[in-house]
Amino acid sequence: MPSAADLLKTIREYPSGLTLAALLVRHPEVARRTAQRWIGQLIDDGHISALGEGRARRYLVLGTASQGVAGDQDVFPDAIPLSPDSRDILAYVDRPLTARKPVGYQRDFLDNYQPNVSAYLSASLRRQLRQMGTTAQAQATAGTYSRAILNRLLIDLSWASSHLEGNTYSRLDTRELIEHGTAATGKAAIETQMILNHKSAIELLVENIGTAGFDRYTLMNLHSALAENLLPNPADEGRIRQHAVDIGKSVYRPLGAAVQIAAALDVVLAKANQIADPFEQSFFVMAHLPYLQPFVDINKRVSRLLANLPLFRANLCPLTFLDVPEQAYSRAILGLYEMTRVELLRDLYVWAYERSTQEYLAIRQDLVEPDPTRLAWRALIKEAIREVVIRLNEDALSIIEQTVAAQVPQADRANVQALIVEELRRLHQGVLARYGLRPAEYAAWKNR
Repeated sequence: MPSAADLLKTIREYPSGLTLAALLVRHPEVARRTAQRWIGQLIDDGHISALGEGRARRYLVLGTASQGVAGDQDVFPDAIPLSPDSRDILAYVDRPLTARKPVGYQRDFLDNYQPNVSAYLSASLRRQLRQMGTTAQAQATAGTYSRAILNRLLIDLSWASSHLEGNTYSRLDTRELIEHGTAATGKAAIETQMILNHKSAIELLVENIGTAGFDRYTLMNLHSALAENLLPNPADEGRIRQHAVDIGKSVYRPLGAAVQIAAALDVVLAKANQIADPFEQSFFVMAHLPYLQPFVDINKRVSRLLANLPLFRANLCPLTFLDVPEQAYSRAILGLYEMTRVELLRDLYVWAYERSTQEYLAIRQDLVEPDPTRLAWRALIKEAIREVVIRLNEDALSIIEQTVAAQVPQADRANVQALIVEELRRLHQGVLARYGLRPAEYAAWKNR
């Protein structure tokens, strides 16, 4: 049966708020009077606030209502606790552009950081984060937890990270796209592409956890996955920026010379590799990649996903950015750009990680182990499915039997073959990247 919590969950998916009529459309099983009573409870408990009057009255998660009052000027949410240092940063970045001093890339910000000596996150804070994020798979093989929660992770992280870029897909829309390949109606193609790119990039990290690292290969391929079909010049996908760029609504000017960018990037990656603590490593990458701006665009998206790599390796809860308001994240990044100060981003990181772990508590407590056969033969299963799709004029079952017979011991062949057939039946546009397939190849196979 639905509850007030279900209404709250829906309201969270719409930062600009929902009217009662819109809520009832999304929850047709709830009576109008019941919905009104639950909304009153949520307001009384401090979970949501109301804006406007009559039929136009909208309900918003507490902390976002001030956006409507202030017009175009957004407000940093009160729900996120800030240190005095963070409030100083916030006061500066909220000044008009003309009142902020133009600044370029400060190499000292990178050079002064000494791995395992310097620390953006204090020892006590790192202990707190580890306590929040530890899972039952802490001692298992690297990547066990992220693979086990992959379906949920794909939806949450794809939606939340895209939302920080202004994507208007709802969480439910994102789920339909990722699980069933169904694009939301009324949404721009660029929004659909952004979600699918996130999915491909997350899969790239999780499925290659044994080899993915803080290196050029991983970084470039991650950017390529996130940037596919989104940049004016496709040649910029997975390539270091070759020219200067401007940062919107900021007085920060990143490095413009490709040689300097490449040199600084190598230092960032080298230092990241040396950091022992997964949370410090995660935060370091989340700060220094956007600050350097090594790509023409999509730098922050890359940093948010790559910041999860140390957490995936250590079987910790992921940082999904669920419920992180865009106005909070953008200000934290501005403080980094224009002041080379991390306190505001640090406070947001801790708050965001706590929110993420709260969402995953149930998963941590009742986790289903991955199918060991599927896990052991996942590369072969993907290879077989790809071969079936691209070899249009050959019998699918024969291809599967040949592939399995060539690599799988006799005792496991029946099970592996059954898994391949099962995966093939579930094949749709939303999972093509997993098998290295293009939409045109899938369409040709489907039509045949």
